[in-house]
Amino acid sequence: MIRTRQGKVTAIKASRPGITEIMVEIPGEGIQKAYNYDLLTGSVEEGHTVILNTTAVAKKLGTGGAHFVMANVSAPTRDAREAGHIMKLRYSPCQVKVLAAEEQDSPHSAAIKNTESLAGTPVVVGALHSMLAPAAAGIKAATAGRARVVYVMTDGAALPLMLSNLAHNLRESGLIDAMITCGHAFGGDWETVNIYTALLTAKAVARADVIVVAMGPGIVGTASRFGFTGVEQGEIINAVNILGGRPVAIPRISFADPRERHRGISHHTVTALGKIALTTCTVVLPELPDADQTGLLREQIARAWPEDKHRVVAADGGPALEELERRGIEVTSMGRGPADDPAFFLAAGAAGIYAAGLALPGE
Repeated sequence: MIRTRQGKVTAIKASRPGITEIMVEIPGEGIQKAYNYDLLTGSVEEGHTVILNTTAVAKKLGTGGAHFVMANVSAPTRDAREAGHIMKLRYSPCQVKVLAAEEQDSPHSAAIKNTESLAGTPVVVGALHSMLAPAAAGIKAATAGRARVVYVMTDGAALPLMLSNLAHNLRESGLIDAMITCGHAFGGDWETVNIYTALLTAKAVARADVIVVAMGPGIVGTASRFGFTGVEQGEIINAVNILGGRPVAIPRISFADPRERHRGISHHTVTALGKIALTTCTVVLPELPDADQTGLLREQIARAWPEDKHRVVAADGGPALEELERRGIEVTSMGRGPADDPAFFLAAGAAGIYAAGLALPGE
């Protein structure tokens, strides 16, 4: 069940488009941090009384590290007559109306309806939100910034795009040119109903040279073979092939994760590419200085799926990490940065660099 509390806003700590970080005094529990999604609950000001969802923090799950505003008692009722008929978070107390790019009232409806193919557009498919930055940086580094990069955020993890500091920083730095949210995810430059129309919107409306697809922050995992939201990587690869794109998969690689199931090639990658993906893709391995690590990756892949199922290539992901550093973008995954777990970030960067070569040959 949802744990709710009422509190009074004591301070506005920070804000960026779509989200406001606030401090709220909760009777008997002190002053605590919360997030307000402006699209859902309107603007918030100091002194407002708000209703909070405190479930995750009370369970010490650390989701977002804060509470979330469910309703602003002090704010006036919002007008819901704006254009759009598609509901996201459907049949929940937080359902939100959006104008989907493909619906009839959208100015982009005809363009999407008349586009049935990605026409060979490369699509980098990641399994974690933290893969987004090095992948995008690799694309930009390999093309001297010329390639137009469009990020498609799925609903495999966090649903509000505005929660992601990383996505905001990547746009501000110019590493991402446009963003699309699909399924129940919301907050992108364009809203779409599913991964297929998201990919077509990226091609026909956002004019992507390279598309990067990954969930938002907060992957769900259970340590079981199929019980993690990253299985969507295989499903997305299928979608890209159905639409005539060129899928490039980022393998989840780590030599710093203490869990054996994630050492070298993660069991997430083995399941998503070996079992869920029914069509082929290119798997990009990073060039690593440690020959033993490279050897282990090759051995694991040889056991993960039939040799002829996917094309396996290698690329240098180093320029992607250099590009991130040059633009002042700090990245982490599971609390580790490139210095702690270089193989993880080099893999994502290598995939971006390889995809850039498909989009703009000769760069």
